Amino acid sequence: MKLVTAKEMQMIDQFTIEELGIPGIVLMENAGRGAFKHIKEYFLKHLQEAVIGILCGKGNNGGDGLVIARYLHEEGYLVRVFLLGKKEQLKGEAAVNLKIAEKLGVPIVEVQDETGWFKAREYLIACDLIIDALLGTGLKNELRGLIKEAVSFINETFPGFVVAVDMPTGLGSETGYPLGDAVRADLTVTFGLPKIGQIIYPGAHYVGALEIIDIGIPPQVVATFNLKHHLVTSDDIRDILPPRPVDMHKGKAGHVLVIAGSPGKTGAATLACLGALRIGAGLVTLGVAKSLNPILEVKLTEAMTLPLPESEGMFLAPEAWDEIKTSGLRYKVVCFGPGLGTAPSIRKLLERIIIEAETPLVIDADGLNVLAQDLNILKERKVDIILTPHPGEMARLIKASVPEVLRNKIEVSKELATEYGVIVVLKMARTLIATPDGEIFINSTGNPAMASGGVGDVLTGVIGGLLAQGESAKEAAILGVFLHGLAGDLWVEKNGGIGLLAQELANYLPKAWEVVAREGEE
Repeated sequence: MKLVTAKEMQMIDQFTIEELGIPGIVLMENAGRGAFKHIKEYFLKHLQEAVIGILCGKGNNGGDGLVIARYLHEEGYLVRVFLLGKKEQLKGEAAVNLKIAEKLGVPIVEVQDETGWFKAREYLIACDLIIDALLGTGLKNELRGLIKEAVSFINETFPGFVVAVDMPTGLGSETGYPLGDAVRADLTVTFGLPKIGQIIYPGAHYVGALEIIDIGIPPQVVATFNLKHHLVTSDDIRDILPPRPVDMHKGKAGHVLVIAGSPGKTGAATLACLGALRIGAGLVTLGVAKSLNPILEVKLTEAMTLPLPESEGMFLAPEAWDEIKTSGLRYKVVCFGPGLGTAPSIRKLLERIIIEAETPLVIDADGLNVLAQDLNILKERKVDIILTPHPGEMARLIKASVPEVLRNKIEVSKELATEYGVIVVLKMARTLIATPDGEIFINSTGNPAMASGGVGDVLTGVIGGLLAQGESAKEAAILGVFLHGLAGDLWVEKNGGIGLLAQELANYLPKAWEVVAREGEE
């Protein structure tokens, strides 16, 4: 599903109006009518005598609110519009809808100062529902004045339901962060296409339930714009699910080489191998320091192990790569990093692999931590590389703070991917996948139960397992993140919202695969 910035949506609207000749007043009518239908469905089916207050701004968002007010008024609900400003300040389609609403007898009250706002509050506090049609997507600066007071009232004092029109007032449409403050809605009705800030966190907390309203923009118009942001849903990933023909054998299903593990962190290596196996890789070999090999041979049954040269402290030595190259293993992907430690020898080993590898690489965990010392080594790669940092690891990679990463998650992911020509998987709620050509894919699966040690190690193996089965780096990252999150969702459905173990998550991967495949057959 395509996502847009506020500017992109504005351009699409403008093209529809100017090039196709669909009047803006028609788009606004469609938006308001669609919003009314969802509001009625969510809140008003059994409340014929509901009291509704609508807060309108002076722009098109206020115009949308006036259309909604008209439909509610005609349906018999007790509606009052509070316009934060003067009626003569409305222009274009908003002004037209103001006149229509007035002629139909919709009560419209101008609120221009503190006294007017105090009176409005007295009415609004008794409402069953408040509709926020103040600012929409156009906000660039922090809230101030009466609008800031209105947002504070909605969040802190009003006890009823809240609907936001297009975008909760105060919420950044690209960042998902409030500009000073933002309305916390129970339902947001957005128009045309969803906005990035409605999907990523913390924006999703402010949006509540999200409904997307078709306002009459033809699909071919959207297709003419080079939209780079996507929400990944099952509809999007079903076509890239690798086929499993009836004559499948382990050779066809690919061979994953996992390089992982160090003293005290053999579990990370085990989980990465388990992720690759559970997602359908035919063979998995774990390359591990020879002193740890006896431990991993006991922990792993289905995966093979390859004892490798080690340095002091039982960390892998750079010479481990020579052993791998002469081992005769015909692997299709290397997963590097879970539980490896950050000894100097690990850095040297990674440098050699990046420069010399002839198969795709997935670099995670301690692999990322040692890579952070100098990212320029990535420019010497010959193959596709997927980096899978969490926000802390991303902060180390780009020499920033974690809050900076979180506030600018899309920008920093895109910059890292495009500068170094790699796929970046930023692991978090609504994980982001950034590609070298500037695309951003936002995952729709996953839940808080997945905030558990080892879950990221499983994802490393999952992505590696999909690469081994012939997926491209981009497809493996998108599909792997989606199925990984879906496995977590399926576990929660059966077991509740807490206590998920990484191994249990891996065991739900086949079910996640089945769910997606079955949906495609229906």
